[in-house]
Amino acid sequence: MSNDKRRRRTAALLSTAALFVALVLIVAGVIGVIHDRHSGALKDLAGNTVTFDPGTVPPPQQQRKMHAVAAQPGDRLIVASVGLNVPLGALSAVDDEIEPPTFTSAYWIRNLGVSVQDGSQGTVFVAMHSLRGGGIGPGNYLYDTATGQSRVHAGQTAVVDGISYTITGTTTVAKPLISSDTGVWANTPNRLVMITCLELPTGALSQDNFIVTATRTP
Repeated sequence: MSNDKRRRRTAALLSTAALFVALVLIVAGVIGVIHDRHSGALKDLAGNTVTFDPGTVPPPQQQRKMHAVAAQPGDRLIVASVGLNVPLGALSAVDDEIEPPTFTSAYWIRNLGVSVQDGSQGTVFVAMHSLRGGGIGPGNYLYDTATGQSRVHAGQTAVVDGISYTITGTTTVAKPLISSDTGVWANTPNRLVMITCLELPTGALSQDNFIVTATRTP
């Protein structure tokens, strides 16, 4: 068993207060040639070149604390009904921020809720980027950017690292309010929460988070 798998199995429950993190999902627009902290261009799921918005990249020390790791073989987030099938990496929320380092993977948040393998004991939280300006990140599969309407519906299936969940609903939460939204951060057995930014067709900065909830399939 990989070290990352062991960490997932042994992830501890956080206190309720610790779950009230001010979630900041940083999003990017599709642009031309870029130079960023990775010393090279990042790509979205369609192969477009993208970058983080200016001034939103966490400092190196914070990035190290997030300790984002790539998916192990077979670790994936799949919502087959909308064509979403991406690697599932892992990272930590640090200094009230959650920033996936790529635009092609979803990430389990290891220090919120419980690990994927311990999903019967609490909520599994997964974050991913959405993109504006024609870009395609994992989150763009969950809703229609042009209309803001959900593409996923109650009764459909999400598979997280091989474990099936039945989608129960979707909602949007204004970014300034998400940190105090007890409905989002409730640590409930057999629950999955997928979080991304709700991008606007105008290309303006996202103002809301798009939330998908699901219950572990018996």
